[in-house]
Amino acid sequence: MIDRETTEIAAVFTVRDLDRTLAFYRDVLGVAMEAQDDGEGGRWAMASIGGVSFIFFPAEDAPAPGRSPVLVFSLPAGIDTAVDALVRQGVEIVTPVSEAPGGWSADFADPDGHVLSFYQAGER
Repeated sequence: MIDRETTEIAAVFTVRDLDRTLAFYRDVLGVAMEAQDDGEGGRWAMASIGGVSFIFFPAEDAPAPGRSPVLVFSLPAGIDTAVDALVRQGVEIVTPVSEAPGGWSADFADPDGHVLSFYQAGER
């Protein structure tokens, strides 16, 4: 299901103030990042550090500190098959496969309740 050779990992944060987050990562930590337009009037930001993508989505109801990020496994294809396999193994599906910016995502919980996510770019 997760191929160590081709799977990319992203840490997805929800933040209360995207501009404040951009300033911190860019100006304090020196991470090259800029706000992106989602094509529907919304903004988000992304940076790549050590081969891991860090993605920031603004949300007024962002979770309390420590509840973010969500680890995201980027799949080249087969998100429906991967989620079906999790269901057959009794894994809790938090959010079923649904449309996400540029593709599809699904959230599931590990045995301790930590949310993980699959993401597949493009068409299903």
